[in-house]
Amino acid sequence: MRYFYRSDKGKVREINEDAAAIYEKPAAGLVLAIVADGMGGHQAGDVASKMAIEKLLEIWQNDILSVSDKDNAEDWLKNAVIQANNHVYEYAQSKRSLKGMGTTIVASICSNDYFVIAHIGDSRAYLLNQDQLQQVTADHSLVGELVRSGQLSEEDALVHPRKNVILKALGTEMDVTPDIYSSQWQTSSVLLLCTDGLTNKVSDKEIQQILGKECTQQSIDQLIELANDRGGEDNITLAVINHQMNKVGDSNC
Repeated sequence: MRYFYRSDKGKVREINEDAAAIYEKPAAGLVLAIVADGMGGHQAGDVASKMAIEKLLEIWQNDILSVSDKDNAEDWLKNAVIQANNHVYEYAQSKRSLKGMGTTIVASICSNDYFVIAHIGDSRAYLLNQDQLQQVTADHSLVGELVRSGQLSEEDALVHPRKNVILKALGTEMDVTPDIYSSQWQTSSVLLLCTDGLTNKVSDKEIQQILGKECTQQSIDQLIELANDRGGEDNITLAVINHQMNKVGDSNC
């Protein structure tokens, strides 16, 4: 495995309310990747996304992980996200200026054999296998529900006036449970975690073409540049785990 990530403020927002991180446990052969998109006024979104990632890192560092198989990894990641949710919620309740803050989150544990994804909100996970890109998370958003029910096309969802309405977020109430997706790796697989600052500006086909050609830090930069060239109204964040590589490395800019 090899991994890359980057978070960019975009061209319009004053601050970056997105956050991303990738942590490694080399002895266990495990990687934890996280992408979060904060929400809330007065920089509260910035606080929420960073707190969620920091809490997951704390649990990752302090727990004796028992994720020898996919089922154990699913349980660990689900419980860790719930703990992060409650941590953010309780902190927000203690600070008047932060009440109502929250964040999306999409997190993945990756081993050499399998990967597990937990997500809340409309940040997404995609899997690229042999030039085929598949979205493996379902957006917890108003337009996402309308698309799934057949009331709205995916094209119309991109320009819907309420496309930013989130139906489920981390930190807005107690004990919010993430959706879980897991699978075995296939040959030459690439896992992408990203915020809607990317997917609102760059099509799935374009993502597939860029990551399918070469999965490098330059590919990440190219996707962010493309989103910024098309307006960059939102923060843009990506994390990529390339299962094809046999040496673990990282790059962050």
